[in-house]
Amino acid sequence: MRQTPTCSDKLEEIQRKTFDYFIHEVNNLNGLVADTIEKGAPASIAAVGLALSAYPVGVERGFVTRSEAIERTLATLRFFHSSHQGTEVDATGYQGFYYHFLDMRTGKRARKCELSTIDTGILLAGMLVAAAYFSNDTTAEREIRALTEELYARADWRWALNGGVAITLGWNPESGFLPYRWQGYDEALILYLLALGAPRFALSQESYAAWCSTYAWRKVYDYELLYSGPLFTHQISYLWVDFRGIQDHYMRTKSIDYFENSRRATYAQRQYAIDNPNGFKGYGENCWGITASLGPGPLTRKIHGKNRPFFGYVGRGIPDGPDDGTLAPWAVIASLPFAPEIVLPAIDHFDSLNLRVGNTYGFKSTFNATFPSGTAKSPYWHSPWHCGLNQGPIVLMIENFRSGLLWRLMRQCPAFVRGLHRAGFTGGWLGTPAVAETHC
Repeated sequence: MRQTPTCSDKLEEIQRKTFDYFIHEVNNLNGLVADTIEKGAPASIAAVGLALSAYPVGVERGFVTRSEAIERTLATLRFFHSSHQGTEVDATGYQGFYYHFLDMRTGKRARKCELSTIDTGILLAGMLVAAAYFSNDTTAEREIRALTEELYARADWRWALNGGVAITLGWNPESGFLPYRWQGYDEALILYLLALGAPRFALSQESYAAWCSTYAWRKVYDYELLYSGPLFTHQISYLWVDFRGIQDHYMRTKSIDYFENSRRATYAQRQYAIDNPNGFKGYGENCWGITASLGPGPLTRKIHGKNRPFFGYVGRGIPDGPDDGTLAPWAVIASLPFAPEIVLPAIDHFDSLNLRVGNTYGFKSTFNATFPSGTAKSPYWHSPWHCGLNQGPIVLMIENFRSGLLWRLMRQCPAFVRGLHRAGFTGGWLGTPAVAETHC
């Protein structure tokens, strides 16, 4: 008699299939990872950072050998180390930062995109994971650590301030710095920690304080929390940093930590789906997950006599929207460490909708049960592509839930610990520094 898969078995299967994205959607010569499975898609440097973070998980779970993971990691680090940094429009990066999208083959700037600070941050976080994990005294593993140290030290965080206090979103060679800065609670928490902990060109605590000063504390349903609408903003930094029990000044004033804040945000997402204020099909206690994602639009379609706007890629969020009925299973899974008691039933529900059937890399990245597909294969729309930026959080957060691997590795990373101390974090596993660092 066939046995019913256990929760652990299901998570292992989802993790393994999702991990395969970082095996097959890669240029093995330079380590670049495709942004999506769409034909001709460029590489995403954030996806590369997630791949570097995922390879140690793959080794630990037996998805890939240690030697293969080392080979892939070295190919990636060697490429970025030797890639051209300059003001040319087709360079790979500048001032130690890298363009958001790169040509998969040449590694040069693609789509006239911006030099992205946050995506560079995610890339550097992946490099630091690799350096922490590959700690053996071998030629290859020593090279991983040496290259990571050099690449991290290159990033000129002070240049990225562009004369201000908060970090700019990016720069491009045609018009210079983008007119926006990282302000308000969002995914940039990891970025500021990296900038404060950097071995060279580090920012002072003043920059972190400026960022925190733009936070918004709100009550969403019955949950008081540091607000950000899209679910992924409560997850990205947590892929690497264990915020349980540690607090900065802002969180000390609220008597919670960032981990608890993300737990509340997860529960608020579920409650929004239960209330379903816009009457979208499928929403409920086990069907939620509103985040920045691809949808079936942009267009307007009449559904049951009502004109409904549908969006393409947009930063969906709750409770203020935008919301067009598009849900992202990956965003739910990435909340697994915060609230497994509501995430695991949601995973089971997504399986009941056959969202993994016929998909090489696990769950479909997004779906919209309100928007009819117009095909016989499925009664409603789902994303035709898997995305590297969606796949990584699934692999990493399942692992953090199961073993805490990424969190343990980054506790061993001096740069992250230094960044946390300089940002004013104390307590828990971090302890209380004898002298708080407020300057670089």
